[in-house]
Amino acid sequence: MSRNVIFISPNFPTNYWKFCRELKQNGMTVLGIGDCPYDELMPELKGSLDEYFKVSSLENYDEVYRATAFLIYKHGPIEWLESNNEYWLERDAALRTAFHITTGFQTSDMDAVKLKSAMKSRYAAAGIKTCRWHLVDDYDHCMEFIREVGWPVIVKPDNGVGASHTYKLTSEAELSAFLGGKPDVSFIMEEYVRGTVHSYDAVIGPDGEPMFETGNVTIDSIMDIVNTLGNSCYYIEKDLPDAIRDAGRRTCKAFGVRNRFIHFEFFVLDVDQPALGNRGDILGLEVNMRPSGGFSADMFNFANSTDVYKIWADMVAFGRSDLPSPYGEHFFCCYCGRRDGKDFVMGHDDIMQKYGNKIKMVQRIPKALSGAMADMMYLLNVSSDEERKEFYHDLLQVRS
Repeated sequence: MSRNVIFISPNFPTNYWKFCRELKQNGMTVLGIGDCPYDELMPELKGSLDEYFKVSSLENYDEVYRATAFLIYKHGPIEWLESNNEYWLERDAALRTAFHITTGFQTSDMDAVKLKSAMKSRYAAAGIKTCRWHLVDDYDHCMEFIREVGWPVIVKPDNGVGASHTYKLTSEAELSAFLGGKPDVSFIMEEYVRGTVHSYDAVIGPDGEPMFETGNVTIDSIMDIVNTLGNSCYYIEKDLPDAIRDAGRRTCKAFGVRNRFIHFEFFVLDVDQPALGNRGDILGLEVNMRPSGGFSADMFNFANSTDVYKIWADMVAFGRSDLPSPYGEHFFCCYCGRRDGKDFVMGHDDIMQKYGNKIKMVQRIPKALSGAMADMMYLLNVSSDEERKEFYHDLLQVRS
């Protein structure tokens, strides 16, 4: 009997066809459901799918449900259903629950992994501190919390994707304006953390143990990039710090993670903050039960001389991977997204002349991702921290 896997939205992000390719090479029957016309799919994706079912909208649960039912009728039981996409995480869980697919999260698991407020207790179980927080209600109760933690504060949807509707409030006037105009969804308010965001990224096997580990560092906050239309810069660590590795593994245990690609975010304090800890201490920020977005999967490969698409597909098909661990030569893999309309000192031809032999990817960013990733991206490998800093200085310097 064929081993069937349904991949939801296999065409977006555009690099996700590589997950499908590796699943098929592992002997899985790969069935896609998406809203892109078949003729517009990349040839590489078409070649990686055994069947594709187009729906008019992935937002329409009934339509996606019927597509899933049809594929089960035609091909038999589904062993895996996955999108590896934060936006569809709850949809994936609902479909697994409805069709008794037990290899991933069910609807009953969602609160703990989607609600930022619910994540706090799991971090506590892992022995990892988090910042103080308050579920946004009315002005008086918000001000009571702010008097405890001080200005500024961060507000964001309790169940949100990326940095959408995330704001830093610095005054009572801004609080009043936010309360008067916020969307009708639950928001969480958190004290402001003066820290740098580091991530723990891993493929977690069926036994809850990591099959692959790495991490990135975000130079500027995604919230600021989105809200100010700034440049976007982050890099994959050449070597994952032991403290982040330990925090990531403990968080995995606390959340009971199995059979998943994950992206966990932590603050590393830049300065002493009396209520939070000392410079260098690690705080839990949020968990994401999917790969880091954008081009991160390719960056993991470049930085670690490996293939995370294959490692993930091996986990799905076999529960293990024969790819060597630790991996090949390690690098800093640096992403720099430049925003249109800025008068940069170094133009495209200058960049290619200086860094061409180290650059791994250059391309325009799709509009759907440009809010957080800017408009034009350059991605390269370097061996030293000094080279990394020089690259960002060169690409981001503007004429005064």
